[in-house]
Amino acid sequence: MDTLTHALSGALLARTTEPGCPRPDQLPRRLRLWVGFWAAAFPDSDFIVRFINPLAYLTAHRGITHSIVMLPLWAVGLALLFMLLVRGRYSWRAFVGVCALGIGAHIAGDVITAFGTMIFAPLSHWRASFPTTFIIDPYFTAIIAGGLVASAIWNTTRKPAFIGLALLVGYVGFQAVLHHRAVLVGKAYAAEHRLEATGVEALPQPFSPFNWMIVLPQRDDYLIAYVSLWRDAVPRAAPENANWLWQVYASYYPPAAASWKRVPRFDASSDAAVEKQAWHSRALEAYRRFALFPAVYGVDRTQGSTCVWFEDLRFALEGRSIPFRYGACRNGLVGAWRVHPLFKDTDGRAAASTITH
Repeated sequence: MDTLTHALSGALLARTTEPGCPRPDQLPRRLRLWVGFWAAAFPDSDFIVRFINPLAYLTAHRGITHSIVMLPLWAVGLALLFMLLVRGRYSWRAFVGVCALGIGAHIAGDVITAFGTMIFAPLSHWRASFPTTFIIDPYFTAIIAGGLVASAIWNTTRKPAFIGLALLVGYVGFQAVLHHRAVLVGKAYAAEHRLEATGVEALPQPFSPFNWMIVLPQRDDYLIAYVSLWRDAVPRAAPENANWLWQVYASYYPPAAASWKRVPRFDASSDAAVEKQAWHSRALEAYRRFALFPAVYGVDRTQGSTCVWFEDLRFALEGRSIPFRYGACRNGLVGAWRVHPLFKDTDGRAAASTITH
């Protein structure tokens, strides 16, 4: 979830839980809302790792700052900071509950996306994910904002905030139902074609809660389809010069007309052996922990060096380049593999930038 939506959810939760008649030692409404806002934004402070090491950011993001194990420590730390900012006018105890609610709201908002959240860090690197909601969902954000606006208009009661929160929970519940329907579409296709799929994954997509990417992971490849659970007719194809928004919008088909694309994990060529060697190298250990649906993007051989590039298909969108592509490069045939991020230079050619360790 984007940071602004997280912050607004913290403010809405702070308003919902506001005491009916605050005591003098409890936070006034405006301060309580701002504390909830900034506390809910706090977990994304781990973005600073991105400037140190991009790959470390991928593997550490939604880690220790998003952990329910660490939540009490972060809540107390933020409470002490807010106490200092108001020069001791209120005790840290007046802040800690709101801070805990804000951080908790952020963690919950990230768990329902496909990126995965290490809720037990640093005890475990396991990523919790119940992917009901796309990472940027304007309907989700609008419900929160609507609840806050209504609370400001009818400011003598908490009912608007409660209604906004209830609508938000109901919306996510509706998305969970759609997630189940998308999984059933994948299971039906696998059964009809007698596929030996290891499971069915459904990932939320942009523009509509009815849009889903369905993935059938198999031993050597993936079957992927973009499905709209709302449409009953194939959308008009986007013209060649259409912008990426149109291309993405037109890529979701009704389940009965879904176009299933097979994507290999490794190329079925003489490069397969070196691709597997690069993938299982120590250099890509961190990326292996991150990638949910890894696949080879390409192999480059220039001036005696070999680079094998990988991508995570969970971020694939029609008309958009997949982000978070990384690879392993080595000199000669027996050199040590080194990890590199892949980006495009000004001429559109693949280029690598070494990550220092």
